Amino acid sequence: MDRTAEERIKEECGVFGIFNPDGTEAASTISYGLASLQHRGQESCGIAVCDTEGPKGNMNVHKGMGLVHEVLKEKNLAKLKGNLGVGHVRYSTTGAAVLHNAQPLVLNYIKGTLALAHNGNLVNTEELREELARTGAIFQTTTDSEVIAYEIARARVHTKTVEEAIRQTASRIKGAYGIVIASPRKLIGVRDPLGLKPLCLGKKGDSCILASESCALSAVGAQFIRDILPGEIVTISRKGIFSDLHLQQEQHAHCIFEYIYFARLDSTLDKIPVYTSRKKAGAALAKVWPAKADLVTGVPDSGITAAQGYAEESGIPFGPAFYKNSYVGRTFIKPAQKEREAGVRLKLSVLKQAVHGKDIVLVDDSIVRGTTISNLIRLLKQAGAGKVHVRISSPPFLYPCYFGTDIPSNRQLLAASHSAEEIRQLIGADSLGYMRVEDLPSTVDGLPLCTACFDGHYPMEL
Repeated sequence: MDRTAEERIKEECGVFGIFNPDGTEAASTISYGLASLQHRGQESCGIAVCDTEGPKGNMNVHKGMGLVHEVLKEKNLAKLKGNLGVGHVRYSTTGAAVLHNAQPLVLNYIKGTLALAHNGNLVNTEELREELARTGAIFQTTTDSEVIAYEIARARVHTKTVEEAIRQTASRIKGAYGIVIASPRKLIGVRDPLGLKPLCLGKKGDSCILASESCALSAVGAQFIRDILPGEIVTISRKGIFSDLHLQQEQHAHCIFEYIYFARLDSTLDKIPVYTSRKKAGAALAKVWPAKADLVTGVPDSGITAAQGYAEESGIPFGPAFYKNSYVGRTFIKPAQKEREAGVRLKLSVLKQAVHGKDIVLVDDSIVRGTTISNLIRLLKQAGAGKVHVRISSPPFLYPCYFGTDIPSNRQLLAASHSAEEIRQLIGADSLGYMRVEDLPSTVDGLPLCTACFDGHYPMEL
């Protein structure tokens, strides 16, 4: 849903990489791919490209603060010459939202140059940073991504290939990551062994693409080939596509919130369509939390599909209750409470004719602090709605996430200090029902999940 700045759960980042063996310029395609991943990060973006037939140290870069269409303008893309490259859209979960933390990161080292774009979060960053500092590394940013780049550069001194250096680095870093790397002659993708962060492979003609989500492949007219496997390192060059599975392990823990909220509705992650998963979540809610109502509706945009699933399972008609103003930008997200409430009204207005005199089931993906959902309930009742039954397609947030999802500390999570009944009263709902943790696997066909933000069971030692 469209939340205030404080309510929004940030996805951290989206990554995209392409190699065009026929020499076609890569920057324009990367920009289209990044635009389709804009939902994963809206603070900064950037592209780094190189010519695989040119000098090895020649990496052309442009990045800036803002949205893709604001930063990657046509005049800037025209200067980015090269047929191999990577791109990045960013939200900050580690490192401030400032230009020098924008990606891709480009690192020149003894044996060459690489550009790195990273989605995720490490849990052993400080340990690695201290170790690197003792070897003389001078950090320019406060990001995990720079630590990864330095680790690769350090390992590269003692290895024959960049792939070996990346494998050594991946065996040392601990956490969640989907990484794309442009080495002067190769495009390389790396996915963490648990599969916490998504990464997939596509092709368009002879060109090969790596992206956070399959929707980015569709956006550039590419064919989805497969998901990069958890723990896989894939190398793409003129010699073909090579897979290194040395880091694979039996335990997997895919982030459930990719399916609940982060991923775009038209994406498929690890063979599970996001659309199907959200409909199943709504159906599961209807079974556990039925309600007597006249209309089921969802909070735009991520609550709508779950609402459709709830309606189909319950037999209650589904329909829209809000009009979303798509022309209200981020400048309307204000710090003061009254201004935030005004921002909600500017973004979403109630369709009075649809809700007047009706009891409503209102479906949303999550409650963080409760500010936005309480405003929407109030608007519905002001428009003449009767009872408003809130159904949430995720369990209550009780624990922070350490893997690149900006779920805040327990102190800031409403559910960590209030019971469901207390939350119901605070937001003004007539009833409140959350998805049960035990029902989550059924929404993704039994895919092994990370549900730590709901149950505190982290898939690795922190």
